[in-house]
Order: sequence, then C-alpha cells, then structure tokens
Amino acid sequence: MRIEQCDPADETTARACYEVMLAAHKVDEPIEPPMSYGTFAHYIRHGWEKTPGELWAAVDDGGEITGFDRMALPDLENRDKAYTGLTVHPALRRRGIGRSLLRHLAERATANGRTLFGAQVIAGSAGEAFAVTIGARLDLEEVRRIQYLSEIAPGTVASLRATAEQAATGYSLVTWAGPTPDEYCAAMAGVFNAFNDAPHGANDEPEFWDADRVRERTGSVQRAGLMRGYGVAALADATGEMAAFTGVLVDPASPSWGFQQLTAVTRPHRGHRLGLLVKSAMLELLASAEPQVEWIQTGNAASNEHMIAVNEQLAYRVVEPGWNIYEIAVSGIH
Repeated sequence: MRIEQCDPADETTARACYEVMLAAHKVDEPIEPPMSYGTFAHYIRHGWEKTPGELWAAVDDGGEITGFDRMALPDLENRDKAYTGLTVHPALRRRGIGRSLLRHLAERATANGRTLFGAQVIAGSAGEAFAVTIGARLDLEEVRRIQYLSEIAPGTVASLRATAEQAATGYSLVTWAGPTPDEYCAAMAGVFNAFNDAPHGANDEPEFWDADRVRERTGSVQRAGLMRGYGVAALADATGEMAAFTGVLVDPASPSWGFQQLTAVTRPHRGHRLGLLVKSAMLELLASAEPQVEWIQTGNAASNEHMIAVNEQLAYRVVEPGWNIYEIAVSGIH
C-alpha cells in the first residue's frame, strides 16, 4: 500500500473515491441518501465554501483506491486547523489503512502550519470508534432531526405562520431560488455573522462575513446546476436590515429529500418569532416549488435550545444516529 496525493480534477480518481464513499455510506449511514457523484466531485475539487484542501488516497498494490480524504485547510479563520473526512472502504477496515493515511495527513497538516485536526462522524459508526481509539476529544454533539411532511396536518403550517406573523409586525418576507441575489449579499453577511453565537466547538474561531464573501464563497453547487436551493429572509421594514434567514437545498438525484442549511436570527431582532416565520414560509415555498419533497433533514447542536424549540413546533423528530464532532492535536497522531 502507498499513500498518494491525487488530482481531484482527474475523472478516474474522482470516480474511484466516490465508489469508496458509496460503499462506506451503505454501511455507516442508515437514514439519508448519498450525495450525487456530481456534488461529490465538486466537493473534492472545490470544497464547501471554496475552502482549500488536498486530496490524498491509500492505493493498494493493484492501483485501486482503498481509502481517501479531502483534507480541508481553512484560509480565512481557523487557520490552525485541518478538517478530515477520512473514509476507508468497509471491506478493508481494521487493516491499518486509516491509521497510515491519517499519519500522512498529520504530516501534511504540519507542513501547512496546522496544529489541530477536526472531524465530524456519525455517532456509533466505525468513524467514531476510530476517533476514540486514536484519542480524539468529543468537541460537539449534533442531534439529527427529520421533518416528515406527510405527517403535518393540513392547515398546520398556515396556522403557525399566522401566529408568527402576529409577533413579527414590522417585518416583510422575501424569497428566492438559487444563490443569494446580489442585492442581498451584504445583508446576508450580517445573518452569517449572527450565527457565531450559536453553539460551536471549544476552539472554533468566529467567522467574519461580508458581501464579497457571501458572493464568492456560497452557492457554488447551485451555480454548477448540481443542487436546487431556496432562501426565505425577513427584512426589517424600517431599515431594510435582514433580520432572519433560512435556506434549503434539494439534490435532483434524491428529490424526495430537502437539506436544511443555515437558519439564523440576528440578535437585535430576536423575540419576534422570526425563526418560526421564515421556516413556516419555507415550507409553503417548497410545497409549490418542490412538491415531491417528503423529508427535510436538519442538525442542531444538542445545546441549541432555541432552534430546537422552533423545529419541534414544525414537527421535526429526533432520529438516530446523530453526528459527533471530534478534535485532536496533530502532534498527538502516531
């Protein structure tokens, strides 16, 4: 076995990594569908939010990829960290492939000036067992919730929206399909910044967004035609400030599923039921634009009581397993 840096633009390499991901997904992920090949290839080539990274693979003597990782190397905040999604084919686990790949990634992380490794794993999975074995520390627990749209009684969403609107006088809703429209990028930056006070890992630095970052670092999978996206925002009538936002993505390869993106309310505008307002309005939008959607997935830090309360009003149910985020010092990887 050897460890090789791979060119993510190479189609054969991307396909081989995708097959490893699919095999692992079948074993580790009991709830959600896998991402499409197009989205996966986009991720290993460009990262989420265009975060730089390196693609490394474990290759057997026959030239087959048996494990891989697209190690993310943040370039704006958290530049002391590398993030791993190390994946080994389930038929070849417990043979030292993951450990060998991780040791090499630790060398690369050090070469890139990183001192901490972070990873999100499915609770109870082989990935979590590996994290515990190498001595990683549990940093944050994420609870998975699924909204079963067929179980919402007729009239419930309209009633919840009406209730929220009574508390949200002085705000107006805007909606869009696709990436954030240019005229809202600056306002959206304020919502992203508001998310900094949601629960985060112990060593996470706050992110600072402006209009250019929103414009350049979000919406790439939608611009590439790989996912359909929808946004609902509440604007303060007096100032035009964006007070709240929620977004949902739909993968055309799994059109029955919606994937909840950021939902946030800025601090000066909390207490007006705006979270409930934008999320109930999103359900009405999806009923028209994506009527085939049956389930919407979301995740919340177990300590995020406010957003959990909003989701429970909208009939989200906790579904196991959730996700756990682990952290380990790069120097601790042997």
